[in-house]
Amino acid sequence: MALTSVAFFMVTLDTLIVVTALPSIHRDLGASLASLAWTINAYALAAAAGIVSAAALGDRLGRRPVFAFGLGLFTFASVAGALAPSVDLLIAARALQGLAAAIVMPLSLTILTGAFPAEKRGTIVGIWGGIAGLAVAAGPLMGGLIIQGLDWHWIFWLNVPVGVVTVAFSLKRIPSTRGIAARLDAPAALLSAGASFAIVWGLVRGNQAGWGSAEILAALGSGAALLAALVAWERRASNPMLPPRLFRSRGFTAANATSFLNAAALTSAAFFIAQYFQMARGDSPVAAGLHMLTWTATPIVVAPLAGRLSDKVGRRRIMVTGMILQALGVAWLALLGTVGVAYSALVLPSFIAGVGVSMVLPTAPTAALSSVPLSDIGKASGVNSTLQRFGSAFGVAMTAAVFSATGHLGSAISFDAGFRPALALAAVFSAVGALAALAAAGKPARQLAPEAAAASAGA
Repeated sequence: MALTSVAFFMVTLDTLIVVTALPSIHRDLGASLASLAWTINAYALAAAAGIVSAAALGDRLGRRPVFAFGLGLFTFASVAGALAPSVDLLIAARALQGLAAAIVMPLSLTILTGAFPAEKRGTIVGIWGGIAGLAVAAGPLMGGLIIQGLDWHWIFWLNVPVGVVTVAFSLKRIPSTRGIAARLDAPAALLSAGASFAIVWGLVRGNQAGWGSAEILAALGSGAALLAALVAWERRASNPMLPPRLFRSRGFTAANATSFLNAAALTSAAFFIAQYFQMARGDSPVAAGLHMLTWTATPIVVAPLAGRLSDKVGRRRIMVTGMILQALGVAWLALLGTVGVAYSALVLPSFIAGVGVSMVLPTAPTAALSSVPLSDIGKASGVNSTLQRFGSAFGVAMTAAVFSATGHLGSAISFDAGFRPALALAAVFSAVGALAALAAAGKPARQLAPEAAAASAGA
């Protein structure tokens, strides 16, 4: 619990620390809005391309050594980010961090859920999500303190001692586990990585290159073709990396759709709200971090409670309620988010949105993993983590397109003109996510996936 949570804390913290640092990076390196988006999306691009393959490697080679390698790579990439003298090298370091996160994210969840029976997974993943929620809450504030007291390079140096210690303890303390011993499905790994890379590339480049350009059409078209080839291959593979049977489960598919849309709403809202406080309202980095706490601090308390409650009443109710609350809160922020609005007016909608996010963070992945047999948890975790990365890239790309069509970074007024429509789109993502969550399994965990419960009890 401690080691997997610390690892997930670190990779989550870096996302939001970077979000808070965007205005400073813009001033220091002369980065454009497109480059600022790339500091977020390069991470998502590399993560999306590697998660499923990393989960499969963990099943085959052992989750402990692969997990430790991912932590070590993340630490090295953080050093590279700290030393980056240009925005291009910073984006490259962020891509390497994303590749490392592709290893850490699914394996941390796989290691944790595999250690507990199905009827306790909601509680356990809720605690895990709550600790990760601490990263969500601490990210903007820590980023503001570091940037105001030192400079943005130190947001990356922060990872180095944590990474070194976590690698050492992981190699000693995490049990050595692996999935079913089977040959690595190399064609599927290549097709999955290629499809993920092409689709996310098209999404993050669409605003800059033009959605009707040859580059974007080729990227999205080749991504769709590779995805179709992956499906065709997995249907006839003897040991598929992504068994098609997983997607025959309505609960699995619905939970993953909810995760996708929740990530789209959360990441895109965070991307613009952190900039809104500094660029439109003129807050300092520390003040921006403090003002975001009414939204970002809620997972610390709410996520563990939501996970525990979902074990009793089922995941669907919690997910649907959470997505609705997130949609209402973000839509309210979009309505109120003008240049001259008092911060006190933003507290309640921020809190409502934060409670909604906190309810979905632990329950959506738990619903997905509880819908499959224990032997498929590694693969299911990879799918869920990949779709969350897709969702993040999709959300930032779509809202950035809306922002660019209605506003720009030139002044507080021009920023606000794009900010409000972009945030409204993030609220739409949440509302559609609530509809997707309605299709998830409605029974408590102990009544879900009998194969998983039996396998867990036998173990």
